[in-house]
Amino acid sequence: MQLLNIHSGLARKLSVVLFFILSAWWVIIALVWRNESVQANLTWAASYQLMAVLGVIFGLAVAKSWGGFKSILGKTVIFFCIGLLLQIFGQTIYSFYNLFLKVEIPYPSLADLGYFLSIPFYAYATVLLAKASGAGLSLKFVRKKIQAVVIPVLALTASYLVFLKGYEFDWSSPVRVFLDFGYPLGQAFYVSLALLVFILSKDYLGGLMRPRVLIILFALAIQYIADYNFLLQAHNGTWVNGGYGDYIYLISYFIMTIALVNLGSAFETIRSK
Repeated sequence: MQLLNIHSGLARKLSVVLFFILSAWWVIIALVWRNESVQANLTWAASYQLMAVLGVIFGLAVAKSWGGFKSILGKTVIFFCIGLLLQIFGQTIYSFYNLFLKVEIPYPSLADLGYFLSIPFYAYATVLLAKASGAGLSLKFVRKKIQAVVIPVLALTASYLVFLKGYEFDWSSPVRVFLDFGYPLGQAFYVSLALLVFILSKDYLGGLMRPRVLIILFALAIQYIADYNFLLQAHNGTWVNGGYGDYIYLISYFIMTIALVNLGSAFETIRSK
């Protein structure tokens, strides 16, 4: 247990240091240079995924210590890592178009394959998190806490329908229509699952998992906000590579990285009891 706790502490410190370095870099580009250097913006936008890479590395190390796919705890972390990997894949494709091909990436594109596929992996990881924390997501419990699912889904769906007011369906591009609706609704689903796990976890393990689940919930919520903001800015033609929208993504990666590290230390605490 002591060895894992030391590694967890070091992982958190490295994550914080990288976050502050990337944040300071962004402040210079966005607030000091006022986004006037296109190349600087594109370089930063291609680089901040290093935070997600760090999250995957730390997450897989935690999963390995728990036997990987052989344990529910290991599987939980692995599937969150796969979600992050798919985000990295999407951002790599996106940055390749902008930074190396120097052309505007089409929508939909291969990058969306990574971005969208992260949704089911995050959702499944959240279900596994419920089992790992002892709460479970059985029908019996869901009936008791159904408001934890219905309320956020309705709220997030309503917010997106406001955005889609006057939306013109272009069935010549059905994939685009699917993604326009699929992104926010899919993310609303896994955010709702995370909220449900958070509510249920108070009745298990003396509430030990609640702070860790709360961080996961926060990370997924920030991810939703980042994607919603991207759709909104892209729709209005105001998206800036390396702008505040990309910084929101950095925050979501940072919080997810910390969440995975904390899950590792929490699991070890549970095992020791």
